[in-house]
Amino acid sequence: MRTAIEPGTNVPGVTDRPARPAIADIAESSDGDDLRVTIALDWLDERHYGAAVGSADVEHRYRLAAEAALEAVERLTGGRLDLELLAVATTTFGAVRIALAQVRLDADEILVGTAVERDDGPSSAAVKAVMDALNRRLGPLLQG
Repeated sequence: MRTAIEPGTNVPGVTDRPARPAIADIAESSDGDDLRVTIALDWLDERHYGAAVGSADVEHRYRLAAEAALEAVERLTGGRLDLELLAVATTTFGAVRIALAQVRLDADEILVGTAVERDDGPSSAAVKAVMDALNRRLGPLLQG
């Protein structure tokens, strides 16, 4: 039986570092028709921020949150990764709404992540989908 490892959790016997960055905060602020989404990721007692600004409508909110998450990851890795958000979308799957993110890593690898949209809203789902796409690649990079 496999056990899921929560973000920010130490992996016993492997390392004393967390397995992956933890989402510390997702903040939104509006200014007229514009929305600013700021993401904070925690890694090794440091906080890394990313932000994106754009249209405040709901459909753009997913993309803004995903772009802010990528910026936070790029800062966390010191620019060692070349990341591009190719697409972010949502769909209804049975009784739940799902956020999907497609990310290009470096020049040739396309990663996809998903997250269930819960009561914490569309920005949280988009950020979690981006992190789901990247987490398996981030672990080895950050552990090295």
